[in-house]
Amino acid sequence: MAVSGFEGFEKRLELHFFGDDPLLMDDNVNNSCNNNMLGLQLGLGLRRLDFDSLQQVLHAVQCTVVSAVGNHYFDSYVLSESSLFVYPTKIIIKTCGTTQLLKSVRPMVHHARRLGLSLSSVRYTRGNFIFPESQPFPHTSFQNEVVFLEDCLPPTLRFRKASVMPSSLSSHSWHVFTASADDGDAVSDDEDEAIFTVEICMTELGAASAAKFFRRPNDGQTPDSAGKEMTEITGIGNIIPRALICDYAFDPCGYSMNGVLGDRYSTIHVTPEDGYSYASFETVGSVYDDKNDLARVLKKVAQVFRPAKMSVSTTSCASPEVWKRVAAALETVGLKCRSCAADEFPAAGTVVYQTFTARRK
Repeated sequence: MAVSGFEGFEKRLELHFFGDDPLLMDDNVNNSCNNNMLGLQLGLGLRRLDFDSLQQVLHAVQCTVVSAVGNHYFDSYVLSESSLFVYPTKIIIKTCGTTQLLKSVRPMVHHARRLGLSLSSVRYTRGNFIFPESQPFPHTSFQNEVVFLEDCLPPTLRFRKASVMPSSLSSHSWHVFTASADDGDAVSDDEDEAIFTVEICMTELGAASAAKFFRRPNDGQTPDSAGKEMTEITGIGNIIPRALICDYAFDPCGYSMNGVLGDRYSTIHVTPEDGYSYASFETVGSVYDDKNDLARVLKKVAQVFRPAKMSVSTTSCASPEVWKRVAAALETVGLKCRSCAADEFPAAGTVVYQTFTARRK
């Protein structure tokens, strides 16, 4: 009988829209972490979606909201399976387990259309599933995912590309699909052009690190209070120190958090079970940031989880050279780069995929 556990590797979907003014915001958005929906009616664009509409989207995916935090720029939700971020003209949904993420596309586009928004680009990414045989349709294969996605998208998104980026590690490869209304050569907002996304997948976590994401039996804590304890004892709170963290601990084990700092998000998800331990970290940066900022973050992530294997995907329109900083930073904490692949995608820019393994003592 095949061994099967909880699937840690996430599926990630990023949808961009146009047709609304994202700049007119209300300053009175609640900035506290709780289980209520925050500020959805105060911003413009997608942030005007009512909670019932978001629930419909998440119901199609088969997950729910467990905690939320909002600020002047966007709304952040911790889900029963990973995370959701809602900006005025962008939404990011990241889910793990056996969720059916791509089934969110049609209802999301429908609800956005009611707000006067049209889909302008899509990016879907994921790593290798640990338990691929457990995935439901359309996630049974990357080919099925691409066919399903293409059927969901309007014909205006005519620039499309799908690619599986290989690595030297058989357990790690990177699946990317993008679609856009333009070919990526059109001039876009300078701020958007400067932003890069870093997606990290880690497996075979250090035993001592993984143990910190198990709850004590009958600890009497809520998921929120247990999550805060895990954030503190693991050092996660020091990865991006000024970020407002919304954290959640699952029972008997597992952890999720979203970090909010201005218009930037970060997120961590952990499945610590022995034999298929997994953790992910994702954040965004800018080419205008201090060049040492990314290095500091990467080092702290590696030190918190101490993985035997790590993959890092960086996506950037303006600075594909970010990958050099990634490799240099991780080399200093005992991780050796084993492979590096790069590819160009419409509107998304350059995706660089690197894999690392812990150096043998």
